[in-house]
Amino acid sequence: MEGGQCLSSFRVLSNICFSFCAANYMVGVWRGYQKVIPTLFMPYTNPILPGFYPDPSICRSGEDYYLVTSTFEYFPGVPIFHSRDLTHWRQIGHCLNRDSQLDLRGCKSSGGIYAPTIRYHQGRFYMITTNRNIGNGDDGNLIVWTDDPASEWSEPIWVNQAGIDPSLLFDDDGTIYFTNKIPWQEDIGIRQSVIDLESGQRQTDVRKIWSGTGGSHPEGPHLYKMNGFYYLMVAEGGTGYGHMETVARSESPWGPFEPCPYNPILCHSGSNSPIQCTGHADLIEAHDGRWWAVFLGVRTGGHPMRHHLGRETFLAPVSWTDDGWPLINHGELVTLKMTADALNLHSWPQSSGRDDFDNSELGIGWNFRGSPKAEHWSLEEHPGCLTLTCAASTLRDPSGMAFIGRRQQHFECIATASLHFRPGAGDEAGLTVLMDERHHYEIFVSEKDGQQIVALRLNIGPLSSEIERKRLHDEGGIELRIQAKTSGYEFLYRNGGDEFESLGKAESRYLTTEVAGGFTGVYLGMYATGNGSDSSTRASFDWFDYKAAQ
Repeated sequence: MEGGQCLSSFRVLSNICFSFCAANYMVGVWRGYQKVIPTLFMPYTNPILPGFYPDPSICRSGEDYYLVTSTFEYFPGVPIFHSRDLTHWRQIGHCLNRDSQLDLRGCKSSGGIYAPTIRYHQGRFYMITTNRNIGNGDDGNLIVWTDDPASEWSEPIWVNQAGIDPSLLFDDDGTIYFTNKIPWQEDIGIRQSVIDLESGQRQTDVRKIWSGTGGSHPEGPHLYKMNGFYYLMVAEGGTGYGHMETVARSESPWGPFEPCPYNPILCHSGSNSPIQCTGHADLIEAHDGRWWAVFLGVRTGGHPMRHHLGRETFLAPVSWTDDGWPLINHGELVTLKMTADALNLHSWPQSSGRDDFDNSELGIGWNFRGSPKAEHWSLEEHPGCLTLTCAASTLRDPSGMAFIGRRQQHFECIATASLHFRPGAGDEAGLTVLMDERHHYEIFVSEKDGQQIVALRLNIGPLSSEIERKRLHDEGGIELRIQAKTSGYEFLYRNGGDEFESLGKAESRYLTTEVAGGFTGVYLGMYATGNGSDSSTRASFDWFDYKAAQ
C-alpha cells in the first residue's frame, strides 16, 4: 500500500472510532448519566467465570481485584480469583481448605456453603459466608480473614445471627454492619446488626431493615455507603427465571429505605436472551473511577428454559443516573459479547486442562463432594497417579465417597482419563457426569463373571439402568472418554486399540437444574466404589485431560 493510501485509511478508521465514541457519549448524555467518559472500548465475553460459579462477590485492593463464589457441598470451599482488568481471572486458591474451617460431613446436595461476600479493609481481606451444614441450618455464619488472599485464611469467627447470604460494611466511623437474609421460617426480608469483628459478637439487636420491592425471596443483600447515602442492593424473585436485582437507599444504615424508581436494575425475566436468571449482584468501583457489577446468571444453551452448566459469573458496566441511582448495563439486557470502557488489559497464562498427577498436592481446580476422607484418595501410593479406594459409598450417596471432579465449563468439551484397575467382585471405577446423587451418568470398569468389562449406566431420579457393556480384551489399562455436546454426552473407551469405541449416548436435559433441582451445576469426575462394601481395591488414574471443543 502506498503512503498516501495508508494515511487515508488511517483517517477513515480514526473518523469511525471518533464517531463511535461520540455516539456513545451522546447516548449517555441523553440518558442523564453522571459519569460517561468516552475512551477506548474493549470487547469481552460473558460469562467471565463459566461453569458452576454462582453468587459472586468482589473487592478491590489498589488495581488488584478479587472475587469469590458459592460452593455448596463441594470441598474445598469458596474459590478465590484474581484479576487486574475484571475480564481475565485466575484462581489463586480457596478461602476454606481445611476441615477446621469447613465441616461438610454428611452434607446433602445443595447444602453447605451459601453466598459468600469478600471485602477489603485497612490492608486485610475478609470473607463471610454461611455453612448450612452446621448447627440448626441457618446459624452457620462465619468470617475468615487474611493479609494475603493467595495464602492461608484464618480459622472461622462465628457470628450468632441466623439467616443466610451475609455481607459486611465497614463504615467510616469504624462501625461494622452485618447484613443478611432473614431465615426462611420467619418473616421475609433483610435484617442487620452491628458486630465486633474479632469475636463475631453482636453489639446491637438485630433489626429488619427492608422487605424488598415485593418480589419473592429478597436475599443476597449488600450494603454500600456512597455519596452520603447507604445503598442496599438485594436479589429478588428467587434464584430461578424470575431472578432480578433491586436497590434502595437511605441516609441511615437502618432505613427507612427508598426504593429506586428504575427497579429492577437488572432483570432478564420474560426476555428471549440466552442469559437468564440474572441477579445476586455485587458492585465495585474500579481504580479508574468507573463502576461495574458482577452477578450470577445461566446460559440456556440448546434447551429453552433449561440449564445444566450451573449458575455462572457475569460482568456488566454500571452507570449512575442524574438522581443518583445505579443502573446495570444502562438498564439494558446483558449479552454474551459485550463492549465497555476498557481498563488496561491484563491476561494470564492459559493453564492446561491436563493433569498428570505429578505434584504432591491436588490442583486447585479439583473438588470433593463433602468432607474428603484421607483413606479414599492418594497421590503418593502410586507416584504420578491419582489413586482412589473402592469404599462402600457410591455416587448415589450425597457426599463422602471416593470422587474427585472438576466443573464442566463449556457446552462442548472432551474429558478423557487413563485408568489402571483390577476390580474384584462388586468393585467399579470410572468417569462420571454428575449433577447430584440422583442424576448422573457414568462409564466404568468392573468385573462380571470373572471378566473385566466396561459399561455405561444412566441414573435419572429413582431410575438406574446399565444400558451397555463390553468385555475388555486388554486388562493392562483403559482410556475412558466423555464427549459433551450441548444436547448430550457420548461415552467412549479405548482398550488396546488405536481408535475410541462408543458405548452409547445420553441427553443433557436430564441433568439440568429444572429436572434435578438444587443450586449446582454439572461436574466431570473420577470415582471408585465397592458398591456398599469397603474394599481394599485401588483404582489408579494416570492422567485426566479436559479440552474445550474448538
